[in-house]
Amino acid sequence: MPSEIDAKFDPPSRLSDVVECHGLILFTERYDECVAFYRDRLGLPLWYEKDGLTCLRFGAGYLMIETGGVARDARKPIAENPTAIRFNVPDVAEAARLLEAQGIAVDVRVHSWGTTGAFTDPDGNVCSLKNADDPFFTGHAG
Repeated sequence: MPSEIDAKFDPPSRLSDVVECHGLILFTERYDECVAFYRDRLGLPLWYEKDGLTCLRFGAGYLMIETGGVARDARKPIAENPTAIRFNVPDVAEAARLLEAQGIAVDVRVHSWGTTGAFTDPDGNVCSLKNADDPFFTGHAG
């Protein structure tokens, strides 16, 4: 039977065996406004900046904001941007109040699988709050 020590010497067989950090890259048109939104209004800590990009800490990973995207004045349709940046929080209603106090509109909805709160960044990209009391976050997954 292989031991835990032997496993350290097995060559990697999947990408996940060698990934050191996960990240998202968000291409934006309104670069300065998006950086200010995620850094100053949502409070993501600055990791580093270079010409044309800003990298913010995002949990154990990062959110890199770059130029080259397309902005919309309203929420982008899923066909145009099939992703959402998720923020798992203990209390969606309380987190929504914090955002609304800054003038960020939040659409809170209750689903059979949890509560969400959708809002958009200055480019119209969808962000979403999600209650963190589901089995994944509480350690009660079956």
